[in-house]
Amino acid sequence: QVQLVESGGGLVQPGGSLSLSCAASGSIFSIYNMGWYRQAPGKQRELVAVAISGGRTNYPDSVKGRFTISRDNAKNAVYLQMNSLKPEDTAVYYCNAKIRPGPRSGVDDYWGQGTQVTVSS
Repeated sequence: QVQLVESGGGLVQPGGSLSLSCAASGSIFSIYNMGWYRQAPGKQRELVAVAISGGRTNYPDSVKGRFTISRDNAKNAVYLQMNSLKPEDTAVYYCNAKIRPGPRSGVDDYWGQGTQVTVSS
């Protein structure tokens, strides 16, 4: 069984910074992409950042230059550093990983439990 456990998040004033962490554990043979998504009330879940195995990263324009994703493959972990936060960044943030649990398994999507990020004065 694969688990993604997130930490971080909370309340921050506009212009502030927060960092999120996510670690995968359990039956893991290979991890491919790891990333972060967010979902604000009444909106669809959207990609925030993705770290592709091999080192490439990708961000939507809404967070480019403010958010930085990084991975620690030895720890099966992914991090999100969020700077210059805006009220519109308020959402529940979810960690995502594409994982092959075993050598003969397919690659599945796994999700963290979500962590609230609120940007407000």
